[in-house]
Amino acid sequence: MIIKKLFRIFFSVAVAFVLFEGCKGDSSDDNTGSVETIQADQMVIYEANPRVFASTNSINAISDRLDEIKALGTDVIWVMPIYEQGVLKSIGSPYCIKDFKSVNPIYGTLSDFQNLVSKAHAKGMKVMLDWIANHTSWDNVWISNKSWYTQNAHGDIVSPAGTNWTDVADLNYDNASMRTAMIDAMKYWVTAADVDGFRCDYADGVPDDFWSNCILTLKETKSGLTMLAEGTGNGLFDDGFDICFGWKYQDALQKLFGSGAASDLYSAIQTENKLAGVGKQWLRFTTNHDQASEQSPIAKYGGEKGAIAAYVITAFAGGSTLIYSSQEIGYDKALSFFKVNLMDWISNPSYLAEYKTIMKVYDETASYRTSAPKFYSCGNLVVMYYKNSQGKSLLVVVNPKNEKVNVKAPIERAGDKVVDAISGAFASVPSSFEMEPYGYNVYTGESKYML
Repeated sequence: MIIKKLFRIFFSVAVAFVLFEGCKGDSSDDNTGSVETIQADQMVIYEANPRVFASTNSINAISDRLDEIKALGTDVIWVMPIYEQGVLKSIGSPYCIKDFKSVNPIYGTLSDFQNLVSKAHAKGMKVMLDWIANHTSWDNVWISNKSWYTQNAHGDIVSPAGTNWTDVADLNYDNASMRTAMIDAMKYWVTAADVDGFRCDYADGVPDDFWSNCILTLKETKSGLTMLAEGTGNGLFDDGFDICFGWKYQDALQKLFGSGAASDLYSAIQTENKLAGVGKQWLRFTTNHDQASEQSPIAKYGGEKGAIAAYVITAFAGGSTLIYSSQEIGYDKALSFFKVNLMDWISNPSYLAEYKTIMKVYDETASYRTSAPKFYSCGNLVVMYYKNSQGKSLLVVVNPKNEKVNVKAPIERAGDKVVDAISGAFASVPSSFEMEPYGYNVYTGESKYML
């Protein structure tokens, strides 16, 4: 159970652990120039796993929850694979595709998906499909075109090199006909279902020149498409992707909730932002379907309070942010996406309410949370960053450790007239204050009072 007051207490009579450390802003932490080059809209992307919504007709089940999804501040719904799934050599993965142009009947019909997209658009949300361009199932409709697949010295079709993905066959991007068919299949969903973009699985496994041609063609088919790459390379931005997975950030965040330091998280943010460039950004997340299948965010970040604290850091750090269907209710077990595992969406109302409150603040601070952050060193434990734009300011302070911490505010922040954005109370930033384990504060104010 999340108890909001514990997150926002400055002083406590009982102190289990006290670390008193001044905060300072290092010019190397400011990084103003590289961050301000990122002009793309920052989005809240909700990853919808059909298998947690219903055992059958899950596309309609997602449609039925669009208001709840929207209430989380969602701009884009990323729907995990809904295509007809392979059977030959299958291990149950939805990323093993038999037909790129066919809806898996267990999820519903094309008409159901068209209705989902239409309803989402009416509520001001876009819909992005998961796309798997690196491989297909062994019984895919393309498999008779042997030259479309990678082969070994004996002429046998093989699985992707360097993986244990024995359930799928590797595609051969030296084959022009296969490339044409792949782009045609993606265009099908743009024209037939009016999707607004694609999240591209294992994008690093597909040649850059394919992506650049593919993305150009798709954006000529429909303007405003958003292309999200599950990949690490800066070359993917050059290929035309708008957003890439922020793996450096994710790795530093996980370490921070163990023995890692805040400075390492700041460094990861800076490094990624310098790679992004104009109109590009990173997707930052506390979990996704791959990570949740191994460990819940509750386990990863030290409990419900820790998982909330990790999300506060992530939501306001910059870039687009991801919510994976199940994390908003604090699902506390590993969640395999290979099988049906239905969520009880009302099982943890206080946790869900906390998410909604955070995302309400996220929405209300849109005009200035995208500005360049100034990072403060606070003993390398507490995360503190400040943003200032258009006459408004934002100060985020999070304790990512499971121990109480006393923080000495940086001189330039002490005395700032602020509003606690969570509670709505007026306050002044004290010269020193205590934070509960995994506590957080989000402050807003006018720049003339937060200089």
